[in-house]
Formats: sequence, C-alpha cells, structure tokens
Amino acid sequence: MFCFQIVCGTFSIKSAASAAPPETPAPVFSGFDALTGITLLRGGAVETLSMAEYLPGVVAGEMPASFEPDALRAQAVAARSYALARRNAPPAAHPQCALCDDPGCCEVYLTADERAGRWGEQYNLWESRIEEAVRDTDGVYLVYDGEPIAACFHASSAGYTESGAAVWGGDVPYLVSVSSPETASDVPNFVTTAEFSPESFREKFLAAYPEADLSAQPPDWVGERTVDPSGRVSSVRIGNIFVPGTKMRSIFSLRSANFTLAWTGRSFLFTVSGSGHGAGMSQYGANVMAKNGSVWQEILAHYYPGTTLIR
Repeated sequence: MFCFQIVCGTFSIKSAASAAPPETPAPVFSGFDALTGITLLRGGAVETLSMAEYLPGVVAGEMPASFEPDALRAQAVAARSYALARRNAPPAAHPQCALCDDPGCCEVYLTADERAGRWGEQYNLWESRIEEAVRDTDGVYLVYDGEPIAACFHASSAGYTESGAAVWGGDVPYLVSVSSPETASDVPNFVTTAEFSPESFREKFLAAYPEADLSAQPPDWVGERTVDPSGRVSSVRIGNIFVPGTKMRSIFSLRSANFTLAWTGRSFLFTVSGSGHGAGMSQYGANVMAKNGSVWQEILAHYYPGTTLIR
C-alpha cells in the first residue's frame, strides 16, 4: 500500500473575548464515538481519549462554529475518518500514537477550557452546535476499499481543489481535483499578497536552493510558470531551477500554491488565491454547498469521490 505524509489544512477560530471554563458538566455521549478510543500526543504526553471527547475539540479547532450545520457535520465525519485512518497507520513523526495536535502534522485539538477561552460568552451557543454535529453523525466515517480514508481538508480553494498526488506525490484515488463553489464574497481574505525585496527574496530562495544561479538582475530571476488543472502552480523557473509550486508556497509562507509572481520594479509580489494545501474538502466550499441546500452526505461525496459512508 502506498503511504504518504498527510498535512491537513486548518482554520483557527479567534476571539477577543475570554471566559472561565464552563461550570456545567461535560455532555454524556453514547454509541460508537463513546466506545472508540484514540491516542493523542499533546504537550509532549500521550493521552487516550474517546472519539466523543476528541471530535468536539477537533471540529471546534478546524472549522468556525458559525458555519452551516451540514458543513459542521461534514467536518465531524472527515475528522472522524482521518482519526480512524491514523489509528490504523500512525505517522512516522509519532509512531507511538495515532494523532497529535500540531496542525502541520495532524489536526488542531482544543480542550473544553480552550474552547471556552476563545468563545467567551458565546461558549454555550457554539459548543451546542459542535456537539450536535458530532452527535448527528455518531459513528459515521468514510471508507475506500473498506478502509477509513485520510480525509484531508483545507480552508478554501479558488474554483477547484487539488489532487493529493500534486501535493504529496503518488495516486490517492479519493483525493482528486473537483470543483469548489466558494468565491471572494464567501471567504475573508480570499486573495492575499506577499511582497519581498530582492535581498529578502534571494536570501529565502537560496536557503532552500543554494545551488541556484541568481547572478542576473532581479527582473530576470523569474521565468516561465506552469499551472495544473486546478489553477495552482505546478512549477516556476527561478534562475536556473524549476521549482514546484508547493515548494514556493513553503519557502515564502504563502497561503496556497495558487499564485502569480511579478516584478514590480522594486520588489517581487505574490498574489495568492485561496488558503491551504487544497486537497480534500474545502471548508468554505462545504459551507457554501450547505447554504445552497446540500446535506452533509452530498458534501462528502463531492469532495471525496469514490468513497462510501458507513456507520
């Protein structure tokens, strides 16, 4: 079986308000999620949680609680599927446990105290929405060829999601490019820019590619660019080297690999659309689909084609 490193996209919920942890006891779950355990690396220690304890913290950390109920349900199923896939095949980064709370490796996880601190006076409202999404999908997860899928997700796409092969290499049948309906009117900061002086651009690029030839004048450093069917950059020539768009995203900390790069006369300017690696479910796309009447099962079937939902 082909194995690859999964890096899931994240969306952090921010709030200026703060509050003490809720005084009411934690809700009592029953069913599959209450009986299914996972191991989580957090703060350098491995914890064992039930899925019912884990999922509210993941859904809260990965998707705004204000999103449509069916988008939240789709997120709960994606997170459950991902956790089960990782339980069956822990990553090389922490083989002693299934998951960690580092979004660069696994999934964001917020404790009840952390959720209360972020949501403040709105804690009860947002917590009830998250809990409802988990309860309504209790025990439901996605499989491909009978195995739980690594249901990756990201914040937003610009028309189309990316294939898993383009992001990580290798063919993953259920991580293929599909349309995604969100636009600039649906997503805050849908288009962002990043500007670098020639000195800064050179320093960052040579740190990654010390063999690159940037002896020409800055306007001549950037050459031809190729774009894949999703609209993201597959490669761009910098000096004498063709660099993958995903690598450019990493070097210059861009929000996505869907970018243009131009010389302004004094600096290099990236114009970036969307956010995240682009593979799997677009969270803002899921929210738009839910607003337009799609239920969570339809959202998941769209973003993970060829998969089956089982309980």
